[in-house]
Amino acid sequence: MSHHPAHDSPLGKSSAYISQYDASLLFGIARATKWRELGFSADSLPYQGVDVWNCYELSWLLPSGKPVVAIGQFVVPADSPNIIESKSFKLYLNSFNQSVYASFAEVQAVLVADLSKVAQAPVQVQLKTLDAVCAEGVHQPQGVCIDDLDVSVSAYQEPSHTQLLCSAEHVEEQLYSHLLKSNCPVTGQPDWGTLHVHYRGAKLDHASFLLYLIRFRQHQDFHEQCVERIFLDLQRCLQPEFLSVSARYVRRGGLDINPYRSTQPLAIDNRRLARQ
Repeated sequence: MSHHPAHDSPLGKSSAYISQYDASLLFGIARATKWRELGFSADSLPYQGVDVWNCYELSWLLPSGKPVVAIGQFVVPADSPNIIESKSFKLYLNSFNQSVYASFAEVQAVLVADLSKVAQAPVQVQLKTLDAVCAEGVHQPQGVCIDDLDVSVSAYQEPSHTQLLCSAEHVEEQLYSHLLKSNCPVTGQPDWGTLHVHYRGAKLDHASFLLYLIRFRQHQDFHEQCVERIFLDLQRCLQPEFLSVSARYVRRGGLDINPYRSTQPLAIDNRRLARQ
């Protein structure tokens, strides 16, 4: 029986924390396996987008021995051949802790080279001071929150586009929910997130959409793959003129993952939400 593509990654295994720079700690997981399961390939992606990672535990030493702390933003193309596995990413970033670099620019150049090699696509890196991130503030999602709808729930797995309902009314609207939860397919640990949808097309029934999202509660997939599944299911239901689906996930191990998938180019707002 074939095992999960992350089987050989550090996920679910005891790992030593290396404090000297080591690029070999990074582990890539091919996206193609999940793409085939969802019915498309690298040549027929139904969306464009990025995965935005934020690191809140990034530090290194100056030549004087004095530590520096920073917050890192990493933007990985959604069509990159590989996902960067999250635990390997954390271990890799921790390997900077006792390594010496003269400047933010020097660290950034190393990160760009290593992450792009593993993703097999150009990865954008921006390092920020804590003051800069404080100035950005906390963001509130735009649109209508569907979390207060009065629904009765009895199913917490196997989400499907057949559970979504829509009407003939044509609308453009933005919806969001803080109730997205899924589980890591390797460790079973919970992943918590806020989902945001912006679309133009047949009107989505909000109650059916909320019940559909709650079905992810026991679903096992990586963050990126959950968002892609939701995008495809909404596309099948609504056949929209425009569709954008994104999720802001709660950080784990100092990293949060924020996948964006859209039918059109998007301006990414990377300000964190309250739970991030």
